[in-house]
Amino acid sequence: MHIPDGYLDPFMVLITFLLTGGYAAVSYKRVGKLSMDRVSLLSSFAAGIFVAQMLNWPLPGGTSLHLVGGGLAGILLGPYLGFFAMSLVLVIQCIVFHDGGITALGANILNMAILGVVTGYLAYKIATSIVGTNSRGRFIGGFLAGWLGIVVAGLACGIEIGFSTYFGFNIDVTVPIMVSWHAILGVIEGLITAFIIEYIHSRNPDISYLEV
Repeated sequence: MHIPDGYLDPFMVLITFLLTGGYAAVSYKRVGKLSMDRVSLLSSFAAGIFVAQMLNWPLPGGTSLHLVGGGLAGILLGPYLGFFAMSLVLVIQCIVFHDGGITALGANILNMAILGVVTGYLAYKIATSIVGTNSRGRFIGGFLAGWLGIVVAGLACGIEIGFSTYFGFNIDVTVPIMVSWHAILGVIEGLITAFIIEYIHSRNPDISYLEV
């Protein structure tokens, strides 16, 4: 769902950069100075997400389809540190590999590093608070985090390009295309997220969130 240059008009570029910049400022204050353990975890997690996002499938009437990892970032790193991990991936992809445009970087970070991460974080917290923090609760929470995270990110992307005067399709095309395809891929992302969470818990039952 990386949006390339030329898809967003100046108004949409400005709005998305302002929203992203505001959240970045809040996250910076909440995270504060990072310990070496957190730096190592952030960089290791970013490397894994980077690889997962490199496989892209183009979507006519939308942008592209790929795994995101926002839900997993929200669960393991929290909504603020997860934001920085995902943003690091998106900036490198944009500058080095030209995957996503510089003018669209604010939108891509907003969609995947903010909305995807926060949605996954909240979905897991709510699910485990209702079902419990047992194996069943963790699996359901992990699945919902992965599925909802990628669907909400795809929805936001569809809205942005659909309202942009530079894009060739309107919102009545872009939103259904982006949401439907990401809802399908979201099943895979949800299962991957759930299995990873369960695996990590099996290796370290005392693991706690690194949220701040």
